[in-house]
Amino acid sequence: MRDPIPLDLARLRRSCSECALGFLCLPAGVDAEDMARLDAVVRKRRPLARGGTLYRPGDALRSLYVASEGSFKTVVVSAEGEEHVLGFHLPGELFGLDAVGSGQHRCQAIALTDALVCELPFARLTEIAADLPSLQQQLLRVIGQSADRDHDHVDVLTRRQAGERIALFLQGLRERLTRIGRHGDEFQLPMSRDEIARYLGLALETVSRGFSRLQDDGVIEVHGRRVRILDPEALRRAASGGDCQGSSATRACDRA
Repeated sequence: MRDPIPLDLARLRRSCSECALGFLCLPAGVDAEDMARLDAVVRKRRPLARGGTLYRPGDALRSLYVASEGSFKTVVVSAEGEEHVLGFHLPGELFGLDAVGSGQHRCQAIALTDALVCELPFARLTEIAADLPSLQQQLLRVIGQSADRDHDHVDVLTRRQAGERIALFLQGLRERLTRIGRHGDEFQLPMSRDEIARYLGLALETVSRGFSRLQDDGVIEVHGRRVRILDPEALRRAASGGDCQGSSATRACDRA
């Protein structure tokens, strides 16, 4: 009988350049042979330059992806050539799940920055997950988190006030960065204002004004793409669309 050993997350991160696959395997206890099998799957990496395409609509599902460095956007392009941003994918977040149902990708994944991508061949991942219940549970958890983000996007688009959409976007980004172990109160936006506008269903000018107003109200501080959250509670209230009485976020909720 093989002796189980704890999963060496540090070893995985070294082999995957700090790819945050802890979401898949953090609580798992696996033996040495299974560790080697999992490590062999997550070790596949490839660089992608900013603006490079990882997959396109119609491409067959071969792998799921995690950016160990850099960020991605997923988009669809209308018949008129207009780009609609479906989501942003931060380092350590699993993506490519749009193809799991049909076996083909329904959108295009584009690198927002120079990126280093871990590829997890889907067939091999599901094979290993079938033998490792803890990995299977974590994979389902990650898929659930992706579904939650899709639901959050729909929630954003139903908000009537532009200021509320912008605050909700920043609040969600703050929470996601914290979840993957990054600093959620001060960060560099990997996406442009125009890409944020396309994600939120707003005009570029509206997004720029919304950022400026949140800054004027002391909720955030902005320098180019660098954002610092000065008042997390005010941002939360602005994002919730609830009672903002007594907060500088009141004006941010009502304007834009």
